[in-house]
Amino acid sequence: MARHITAPLTPETARSLRAGESVLLSGTVYTARDAAHKRLCALVAEGKPLPFPIEGSVIYFVGPSPARPGQPIGSAGPTTSYRMDAYSPTLLALGQLGMIGKGKRSKEVIDAMVKAGAVYFGAIGGAGALLAKCGQASQLVCSEGPAPDAIRRLEVENLPLTVVIDSTGANLYETGRAAYLAWRKQEK
Repeated sequence: MARHITAPLTPETARSLRAGESVLLSGTVYTARDAAHKRLCALVAEGKPLPFPIEGSVIYFVGPSPARPGQPIGSAGPTTSYRMDAYSPTLLALGQLGMIGKGKRSKEVIDAMVKAGAVYFGAIGGAGALLAKCGQASQLVCSEGPAPDAIRRLEVENLPLTVVIDSTGANLYETGRAAYLAWRKQEK
């Protein structure tokens, strides 16, 4: 059974989530890929305000395709998260509590997550059209360059996710693999 949670996240909610847990996320998330993360970190370095409230925020590593008529967004599958690894620790230190993407994260990001009490959610790659159906509204927040590199405020309802790395540093990519290998060994 999936747990229902709301974004922005509270520190209590973020710290209560555990690796392997299924969640349905509703509320406000921000879309941003690596070019947008680079711009956000440049703003931080220049002492300028960010274009959205970072505290408790959840950033979805996605560049949605153009929306069809009557739809808030187009296909919205996650992009590979390691592309944000150089930037995530800066945003986590400012209060970001959630990230949505696919793939492994660096030790530096995991350490920053533990320090911040943040979580990393996995979204299903290849299911972008299905994930887009969870989008209720989309608003452009900041855009420089190609449309997929824009930052959007996205209102979602029941976005299906899995907690991949929790605020303690527990990592489903490691524990899941170990459990599978133990099962395989037992089956032989």
